[in-house]
Amino acid sequence: MGSVVVLGIESSCDETGAGLVRDGRLLGHAVASSMDEHARYGGVVPEIAARAHVHALTPVVRRALDEAGLRMSDIGAVAVTTGPGLSGALQVGLAGAKSLAYALDVPLHGVHHLAGHVAADTLEHGPLPDPCMVLIVSGGHTSLLLVRDLARDPIVHLGDTLDDAAGECFDKVARVFGLPYPGGPAIDRAARDGDPAAVAFPRPLTGARDAAYDFSFSGLKTAAARWAEGHDGRALPVADGAASLQEAVADVLTRKAVAACREHGVGTLVVVGGVAANSRVRALAEERCRAAGITLRVPPLRLCTDNGAMIAAVGDLLVRAGAEPAPLNVSIDPSAPLEYAALHPVGSFGRAVAA
Repeated sequence: MGSVVVLGIESSCDETGAGLVRDGRLLGHAVASSMDEHARYGGVVPEIAARAHVHALTPVVRRALDEAGLRMSDIGAVAVTTGPGLSGALQVGLAGAKSLAYALDVPLHGVHHLAGHVAADTLEHGPLPDPCMVLIVSGGHTSLLLVRDLARDPIVHLGDTLDDAAGECFDKVARVFGLPYPGGPAIDRAARDGDPAAVAFPRPLTGARDAAYDFSFSGLKTAAARWAEGHDGRALPVADGAASLQEAVADVLTRKAVAACREHGVGTLVVVGGVAANSRVRALAEERCRAAGITLRVPPLRLCTDNGAMIAAVGDLLVRAGAEPAPLNVSIDPSAPLEYAALHPVGSFGRAVAA
């Protein structure tokens, strides 16, 4: 297929996103978040998220088109997140994408949400080097991946989170520290006034006998909670706790990522996902990559969190690679493993297949 405008739709959690990409260039995108509606519950409520997507999807697509100066008839393909994510939220996005693809008579591509985060970097820095190392850090996922051709090749997992992901650790500890939801940005803000060496928090899975590239932040979360409880009513030095927690997370993430680059002879590290917006993760990654002679690529903050542009970026890669569109009975897979960028499960919560 030649040069076409790809509409990407993202609805896996609490952001409704639409983006438009053609030939690797972002033309326009828009995001609506229901985060404020979840804040009083301290986390995302699936039913609230799904209802918010129903109301936001059409306006978000229209805003993206307006920003790009395009009409609905200019869309040549539709890409949509089919997993992983919240079941009801994913269903809303897929239903909308199917309707648009059918009405416009254009191909539909199912996309893995995490592949979207990887592709987001291409909208800022161009095509990914082959190979490159990718560190995905978000609320539900922490993975270290060896990526070749994102549209064609299987994605190699060098390590994954065994329990709490980095973003989940931030969210849960923030609640213990009395900070607002979402916890990641709150921890980052509080840490600005703290001492990162004030509390000797552990660095999980960094021992000689531990899995080299797997991650575990449950123990760190517990250590931070025990530290807070140990103050027994005394004023909690939140800034020091936040800075020390953030330092521990950033240390583990960047240490393992740089080690993986060295071991596999890869010269480029790409850090993506919501936690890639964390100021200390970005700074320490830059410092360690510079020392190791590794090129670091991190998307701009607006493309780190969930958005439709990243899904459109994957769809654009798939279209240009000549990938087969999704079948008419494509479904969702809320717990889909990341094996390929294309995700075309069928039936009830099917499994991923290659494009």
